[in-house]
Amino acid sequence: MNGRLIVIEGLDGSGKATQAARLADALTGQGRDVKKISFPDYASDSSALIKMYLGGEFGSHPDDVNAYAASTFYSVDRYASYKTGWGGFYKSGGIVVSDRYTTSNAVHQCSKLPKEQWPAFLDWLFDFEYNKIGIPAPDCVVYLEVDPVVSQGLMTARYKGDESKKDIHEKDLAYLARSHEAADYCARTLGWAKVSCTERGAMRSIEAIHTDLLNAIKEVL
Repeated sequence: MNGRLIVIEGLDGSGKATQAARLADALTGQGRDVKKISFPDYASDSSALIKMYLGGEFGSHPDDVNAYAASTFYSVDRYASYKTGWGGFYKSGGIVVSDRYTTSNAVHQCSKLPKEQWPAFLDWLFDFEYNKIGIPAPDCVVYLEVDPVVSQGLMTARYKGDESKKDIHEKDLAYLARSHEAADYCARTLGWAKVSCTERGAMRSIEAIHTDLLNAIKEVL
């Protein structure tokens, strides 16, 4: 019997890694068998094309690589991770908590397309990953929603003001705004649980967000 796959999704600076780690720790503390994963898997050779893409080797703007081509870079990375890292654990009934997943392609690549093409792209994406290459679909997706302005401030602080350290996604404010719009669309139409991470122009506390996240996944467990 397969386990459960819980995905934590959100734009850059939303605290996905922190919340995924806290969730994994909380579930482990409940006596559950848990593995935390994250994407891209930069420790693996399978992320080579992603590094080239984000590093600007295929063009200095996200739109220089079309949504379908860029998606396949990430899809192959997830496939390799599943086959070599966590697939057996998941199939044996374990709970996998993922910081990003196919859902990130949904958010970041939809933003390159006209809105009228979003449904067709999402149909292609989920069929390709969950049917064609055969990685599991999530049992629950929690979208950590954050104001793009706040997100930008957090990323600038992360790099200590050195804008050159940002990848081509992080540097493009218009792209990030479109990604925020696409994420809201995906959360609304695909049934993702939504946790608001900002309040009055600032991030809510890590603990408050964690509490909302735990409530969002109750039914899955």
